[in-house]
Amino acid sequence: MRKVDLLTHSIGSLPAATGALRLETYQLSKRFGDFTAMDRVSLEVEPGTVHALLGENGAGKSTLVKCVAGFQRAEEGSILIDGREQDIANPTLARALGIGMVYQHFTLAPGMTVAENLLLAGGALPAVVNWKAKREALAAFLASTPFRLDLDARPSELAAGEKQKLELLKQLYLKPRLLILDEPTSVLTPQEADEVLSHVRQIARNGLCSVLIITHKFREVMAYADHVSVMRRGQLVQRCSVADTDPAQLAAAMMGEGGARVATAPGVTRSALPSTVSASAPIALQVEGLSAQGDRGTSALDGLSLEVRAGEILGVAGISGNGQRELVEALVGQRPRSAGRVRVMGQPYSASRRDNRRLKVRSLPEEPLRNACVGELSVAQNMALRDFDRPPLERFGLLNFAVMRNRARQWITAFGVKTRSEDAPISSLSGGNVQRAVLARELAGAAGEIQVLIASNPVFGLDFAAVAEIHARLRKVRAEGCAVLLVSEDLDELLELADRIVVMSQGRIVYETPVASAERQVLGAHMGGTAK
Repeated sequence: MRKVDLLTHSIGSLPAATGALRLETYQLSKRFGDFTAMDRVSLEVEPGTVHALLGENGAGKSTLVKCVAGFQRAEEGSILIDGREQDIANPTLARALGIGMVYQHFTLAPGMTVAENLLLAGGALPAVVNWKAKREALAAFLASTPFRLDLDARPSELAAGEKQKLELLKQLYLKPRLLILDEPTSVLTPQEADEVLSHVRQIARNGLCSVLIITHKFREVMAYADHVSVMRRGQLVQRCSVADTDPAQLAAAMMGEGGARVATAPGVTRSALPSTVSASAPIALQVEGLSAQGDRGTSALDGLSLEVRAGEILGVAGISGNGQRELVEALVGQRPRSAGRVRVMGQPYSASRRDNRRLKVRSLPEEPLRNACVGELSVAQNMALRDFDRPPLERFGLLNFAVMRNRARQWITAFGVKTRSEDAPISSLSGGNVQRAVLARELAGAAGEIQVLIASNPVFGLDFAAVAEIHARLRKVRAEGCAVLLVSEDLDELLELADRIVVMSQGRIVYETPVASAERQVLGAHMGGTAK
């Protein structure tokens, strides 16, 4: 039997059930190479309820829902629909089971109208569409929702909030039995968010579907969810009724209650590595009134201001989606600034290559293979991206590959990069070794060669040994007088490394505290927007 026939046969054999379903995952595990993204997760979503899924970035939330929606397959465990185990091999099978998903990023066809996008979501269309009948059906469908969209409008004509509503309408039009929402209110105003979530909750309470929602907003959980589960580092660490919890407890579950994770070498404590910062130290990095737009055209940074002194690590905390990524991109030149100014050692800083060299600014971005490397180039060539056009790597307009390879070999040894050779494509390295190679490029050199280091989630997804090494190197550059801006969604990491912590919420700094007097619950309340 052909593959297409097998797929059709499989779909045809699925039960044609309607109404809200019960979802269960049993001991579900998913690995990417040596990294375990999801570790034996057993989750239950009861029929006709709204179930919130919380967790910091990298906790495994998206991996879990992608397995349920057929976009990824777990190596171990089972997925049960209404008590029956199902092999959800692809999104088509998930849709046949009544599972619909609204993604965090837009999936609209930009050249098609609202009506065409809604029909396209169903998949199977006849060769000739009876547009009169279809438009009547679509108009009746829209009338049953609180949303008003012009059927003839195209996505390019819609505001970000209207695009998000269209994404939701695409799934509701298919009458799903389970609706998965991945941060559905990230571009909505508070009023729009309430409108969307109220409608979704009412559909669930009417028994038409069950809802699994990934969100970073405690207010939405408390106002609209029936149950909540919390994931941390790939594991499910809490499941309870919303009526039996509060934002402070949820924040503690997300970030752990057992104290800061020791991410240095065994036996080394924070007290053994004191900060060198003093109140008289010069301000190395100054950000004033910084504003920038997000990917969807809405405000991501709203007049943000902060300062980092020489010899200080300033930690930036915040739940994912509150402008941290956009802040880093605006500072390193990957995102335009719409307002504000940035100064390094009192001098204007535009994040150009020339400014980076002149003012000695370096960066350790999140996902270094995507943001800081050229995958097809060799390890040696990637290590030379910062200074390939300067002696001794360049002479008389020509690259000196022998010098480049020799220096790369020295850095590979010094930074413990595991690679076949300096000529191997950097894309062939593991995540930890890519990060070590980028560390070598950004941090190698004598004391004083770096004035400002901007680091974003520098140890995300890495093992204990790599975490310990990178943290030790961050401390080393701080001790040498470098100002470090450390953006991390791991509060343990910030409590372990930083001298001060600021909290970002909705694109602004909303709280600041020295680490010596920082309280985890207070930080969590400001991160979740529930602080009084």
